[in-house]
Amino acid sequence: MSAVVQAEGLCRHFGGDGVPVRAVDGVDLVVEQGEAVSIMGPSGCGKSTLLHLLGGLERPDAGTLRLGDQRVDGMSEASWARLRRRMIGFVFQAFHLVDELTAVENVELPALLVGTSRRAARRRAIELLERLGVADRAGHLPDRLSGGQLQRVALARALINEPLVVLADEPTGNLDSHATNEILRLFAELRDTQQTLVLVTHDPRVAATAERLMTMRDGTIVDDIRLDGGPSRQAVLRQLAGWEA
Repeated sequence: MSAVVQAEGLCRHFGGDGVPVRAVDGVDLVVEQGEAVSIMGPSGCGKSTLLHLLGGLERPDAGTLRLGDQRVDGMSEASWARLRRRMIGFVFQAFHLVDELTAVENVELPALLVGTSRRAARRRAIELLERLGVADRAGHLPDRLSGGQLQRVALARALINEPLVVLADEPTGNLDSHATNEILRLFAELRDTQQTLVLVTHDPRVAATAERLMTMRDGTIVDDIRLDGGPSRQAVLRQLAGWEA
């Protein structure tokens, strides 16, 4: 396997009452092609900031970052924007769909932005909505969709350009238990297709869909382990994260 994400000494500091807050403090990580990695930790430990650094939504104060064979930490904003459209799929807790666009229009938008023809973008969008079980909602605006449907549309949008990596930030945080179970199933299916995933979560059920678990504390990665199947997986999650699975 080849590395999809490589970070060395990655740092992001914020000012706080004159004292810098080290949100991400010297993080080293490697994510291989086809891996699914979960990042857990208490609120404020830096896991969302780390994900934003990996996706270029924030810029590091120090360290290096590579996506595939490209070093990206020194890229301009315009270069980062072009790279994100082609190589990274984002799934957010708040969905971030465009209210004025239908489900299928939201999904096809990233493909249109990279120059895909409208016909090809629409075909791919419909295929993804069918795969994710929401093709019957393709013509509906976001305010006509349930939380689970919104997140499935957002996931389809993240996959439309066949990204190198999908980055998901608390993807089930706004969902009820039924919708959460649907999204967990979909992430498990993505893992089976060898889609590279990095998931930030506080929920052990989401973390359990991955094969690696990183735990963050105070801006650093304090554990990086592989999860075996069965009861041992849940025991590790309880031990490391302090949450009931």
